[in-house]
Amino acid sequence: MASTGVDFGEKPPYETVVHQTSADAEKDGRRRASVISAKSHLDSTHRKLKPRHIQLIGIGGTIGTALYVQIGHGLLNGGPGSLFLAFTIWCSFILAVTLCMAEMVSYLPISSPFIRFAGRYVDDAFGFAAGWNFFVFEAMLVPFEIVACNVIIHFWSDIVPAGGIIAIVLVLYLIINIMAVKWYGETEFWCALGKMLLIIGLIIYTFIVMLGGNPLGDRFGFRYWNNPGSFAELYYPGSLGRFLGFLQCLIQASFTIAGPDYVSMAAGEAENPRRVMPRAYNAVFYRLTAFFVLGSLAVGILVPYNDPELTAAFADGKPGAAASPYVVSMNRLNIPVLPHIVNAMVLASAFSAGNSYVYCASRSLYGLAIEGKAPKFLTKCTKNGVPLYCVLVVLLLSLLAFLQVSNDAAKVLQWFVNLVTASQLINFSVMCWTFIRFKKACDAQGLSRDSLPYKGFLQPYAAYYGLVGTFIMTFVGGYTVFLPGFWDIPTFFFSYTMIGIFPILYFGYKFIMKSKIKSPEEVDLYEDLDEIEEYTRNFVPTPYRNSADKFWNKLFE
Repeated sequence: MASTGVDFGEKPPYETVVHQTSADAEKDGRRRASVISAKSHLDSTHRKLKPRHIQLIGIGGTIGTALYVQIGHGLLNGGPGSLFLAFTIWCSFILAVTLCMAEMVSYLPISSPFIRFAGRYVDDAFGFAAGWNFFVFEAMLVPFEIVACNVIIHFWSDIVPAGGIIAIVLVLYLIINIMAVKWYGETEFWCALGKMLLIIGLIIYTFIVMLGGNPLGDRFGFRYWNNPGSFAELYYPGSLGRFLGFLQCLIQASFTIAGPDYVSMAAGEAENPRRVMPRAYNAVFYRLTAFFVLGSLAVGILVPYNDPELTAAFADGKPGAAASPYVVSMNRLNIPVLPHIVNAMVLASAFSAGNSYVYCASRSLYGLAIEGKAPKFLTKCTKNGVPLYCVLVVLLLSLLAFLQVSNDAAKVLQWFVNLVTASQLINFSVMCWTFIRFKKACDAQGLSRDSLPYKGFLQPYAAYYGLVGTFIMTFVGGYTVFLPGFWDIPTFFFSYTMIGIFPILYFGYKFIMKSKIKSPEEVDLYEDLDEIEEYTRNFVPTPYRNSADKFWNKLFE
């Protein structure tokens, strides 16, 4: 994803590449002064995450139940053609966002980077709104995934009460996230590796059974793309209905596919980030694109969009993987045992996703505290470099998962989660706009992007492309309420509240703190830079513990 000729990891630090002129003297002085600012000394996290941890965290935070189960809902709405097109098109927007974040984070790999960059390169109020938006989004997804774990377990048995399962998951999240960050990375590595193996296995399974390798000996190929067809009609007949079906698939893709935000949140705790982060962005994007695009293609091959079992599974809210197109196809082909394996792996996926949300939510809150936009006590870290109070705040909010003990309350919880789903797209818009301002500052201050550890191609056009696409989709999510006969006040409220809250946060902070939009000339591009460069110069790789450790790190380097 980097432009031709850009060296990902071997380039010397920035200060040895850029040739200073007399006009740079003032900027260099400002750069040196910024290093001793109070903010840079508040960051007490430890760089313990290895390359394999970073890459798998990016994958693990993105692949959850949506890729295995909820993707079937998109198939019902739009058909296999719409689903495949929507996921493929949306990956182009994720590429644009990834290019933006890769360049900025590889240059300054600090804790909670895109939140802090929004304040540094645009406006402190913008960073405040972006940070709290991301924190609320991530924190509210933790109880959602905990509830998902409970529902998935009920695929097998209802013998364990919901409250017991929720308590066990919460305790596990607490233990994992208050240990040294390397143990979080290790846990997430193995969980995410399981997700990768599952989706790879399901893609291989699709290829085998479509060619006749199934108990029925049915060589069905792309049969369901012809009958009942490639594009389903939604709400209305004809071309309008098919377009709305595609639009519904695009909405699902926009909330399902992520990646750069999870990689970015680990930047402040990555070993040798100037070398590791560019490669992680590249690998995570291409792997996720392969998984999501091929996954969307696979489910359209396996099951027709009008399959009665799949339709009933979503209508009746069947637990666990019962609503997965893969499990539905296994039942259609009389394949035993595999549905239980898929459900077990989906359970691991849901647990891993919730674990990632705890990490990202706590680090985003920590970044806000470092910047003085959250209470100062949240900057306290344990001796292992874990922001303890931030983790505890996230887990306290996760107690909302106990609403699952009541079916009515669980519905309220789902509404509450829907309330913040637009935050994902707001985050992507923030990243693109922040990069646009970053590039303007580089141009105005004579910082050559050719000297950076990573230079994204097609910039700033990719950033504008990502900004326009993600911004428009933010408003499209609840479009159904505007169709004749479909008006629903709760749906409107849950779809658009966060869109209203973001400007309230922005202008509220701006009014109280008197912040202003920063011109390209006054943006500080050098804060924390000397610290990063000194770490890069003095970095000594940690010896591999054993041959297995060496193998996995080389594989995901």
